[in-house]
Amino acid sequence: MFGGGGGLDPRKMKQMMKQMGIEVTEIDAEEVVVRTADEELVFTDVDVQRMDAQGQATYQIVGEPESRPRGEGGAADETAGAVEEAETEGESAIPDADVEIVAQRTGATEEEARAALEAEDGDLAAAVSRLE
Repeated sequence: MFGGGGGLDPRKMKQMMKQMGIEVTEIDAEEVVVRTADEELVFTDVDVQRMDAQGQATYQIVGEPESRPRGEGGAADETAGAVEEAETEGESAIPDADVEIVAQRTGATEEEARAALEAEDGDLAAAVSRLE
């Protein structure tokens, strides 16, 4: 459909995605952990991209994971504990970057943006709609 030779030129692909309102960002990740009921898939040598389209973020992880049984400890368990602890201490689990995005889009204060994000369980599009 797009012609031979292995597909589109990467520059053209980026231009097309930008025209469609899709933004791709490379993330300099050190480690990615995917937890299932039985195991943890740990990606340490990993390439991560975030794709934002229509208020929805999609992450692409490229790499070979190490599989380990669930609950073996490590940095992933410490991070999860810190997030749970922060939430129980009343601190917000809403990223500051998301608060800034909503505040910029709506002209609201950061406090109003954070409150809207918390009310919408972190959904950026719903928080923007709530404030507009």
